[in-house]
Amino acid sequence: QVQLAESGGGLVQAGGSLTLSCAASGSRIRINSMGWYRQAPGKARELVATITSGDRTNYADSVKGRFTISRDNAKNTVYLQMNSLKPEDTAVYYCNAISAVRVNYWGQGTQVTVSS
Repeated sequence: QVQLAESGGGLVQAGGSLTLSCAASGSRIRINSMGWYRQAPGKARELVATITSGDRTNYADSVKGRFTISRDNAKNTVYLQMNSLKPEDTAVYYCNAISAVRVNYWGQGTQVTVSS
């Protein structure tokens, strides 16, 4: 089993920055890709950014140029640096990991609130 622990959420003013981190535990399981998704009340969960084991990245159009996803393979950790935050970015952000056998794992989520 893989457990994902997110941290770094909080309250920030519009235009500010936050960095989220997610550490994967369960060393027997190889993680091939990781990413961040978010869900606001009344909305479906949506992709924010993903990064593959080969460091290929994908971003939602709404965050391109503002968010950067990266990973530290030695620590089995993925980060999401969020700059120029907007109130529309307010959501619960969930860490996602996909194992080598294509099993999805999800974190508990961390709240990001952006005030105007």
